[in-house]
Amino acid sequence: MTSPGADTNDKASVTIRCQDNTFVGVTFCDRFSSDADSVHYAVELRAPGLTARVNEVVAWIWDSDLAAFLEELAADYRGWEGERSWQTNDRDLTVSAVFRSGGHVGLTWTVRPWPRAAGGWSASATTWLEAGEQMTALAADVRCFLAEEHQ
Repeated sequence: MTSPGADTNDKASVTIRCQDNTFVGVTFCDRFSSDADSVHYAVELRAPGLTARVNEVVAWIWDSDLAAFLEELAADYRGWEGERSWQTNDRDLTVSAVFRSGGHVGLTWTVRPWPRAAGGWSASATTWLEAGEQMTALAADVRCFLAEEHQ
């Protein structure tokens, strides 16, 4: 389940909640510093016993687009074999997708600030969504969040 929303400061955000456990979620928020080449934003993961945040994920216009990756998953709502994955150019956000019987997609969101630094950390949370409408809505919400008009 996705929900485009606004926090108390009226800033754009997108929250993905796991349909199997609504305490597990991912939020795209605090979009800033959008220019002709990039968009910067924060990603937060939540699960029982886990709260993690990367403050500056960068989406470059020449990068493979997260929204396009999610749209491809939504288009394959009948399923696929194995795992598909996407990551930012800086590798601070990675998304892995698997399909399970019953028409559900498991998205494992991994945040890894300073991925090349020694002693860094990473955290992951998996959200399960319906392969059709929920994935389509998520792709549209992420595309809208990353679009320029949300400055």
